[in-house]
Amino acid sequence: MYTLYYSPGTASLAVHLALLEIGAPYRLELVDFDRQAQRSAEYLRLNPQGRVPTLVIDGKAHGEVAALLLMLADRHPESRLAPRVGDAQRNDLYQWLAYVSFTLGATFRNWFYPRDLGSAEHPDAVKGALRTRIETAWDGINAHLGEGGPYLLGDTLSMADLQLLMYMRWSRNMPKPALHWHALASFAKHMRTRPSWQKLCDLEGLTEWRG
Repeated sequence: MYTLYYSPGTASLAVHLALLEIGAPYRLELVDFDRQAQRSAEYLRLNPQGRVPTLVIDGKAHGEVAALLLMLADRHPESRLAPRVGDAQRNDLYQWLAYVSFTLGATFRNWFYPRDLGSAEHPDAVKGALRTRIETAWDGINAHLGEGGPYLLGDTLSMADLQLLMYMRWSRNMPKPALHWHALASFAKHMRTRPSWQKLCDLEGLTEWRG
């Protein structure tokens, strides 16, 4: 039994979606951001960074989305959400998880949390640079999906697709959301028909961008 510490629609979304895809038993523990629960002494003992998600595996707490997705893939090879070790596509999976984390994930964090960059609100130049970085990433991913989709690894659904879908949802209120790109929009339309996505929206109470 896994325990996932989550907050609806946040970075925990991809890990929650992975648990649903795998079908493994798990328990949800809400980290209430409105009450600053992520900064409580109790939660900081689990996750010293004060971020979600935290996934408890065999009694030990772990963090970082990409790492958790790989841990779950390795523990549940029958889910086929990661190519086997030694397969050339396994290297592609590593690359996509890292790229999406460091390019989209890190930039989105700066977009949503300007205090991380030392200001209450971004100056226009900083906000413009962050937007450009995100939209440039969408350009590249869209081209990749258009040429070799429907998934990031071609015909094979993987953990990287679950991570990508999460960040696409995060863009929904940006000046140019990810759905403005044709191949990304097709990808999202397909992914949002999956039972796992619909169940996640029910469990987390998500209505925006449900599909």
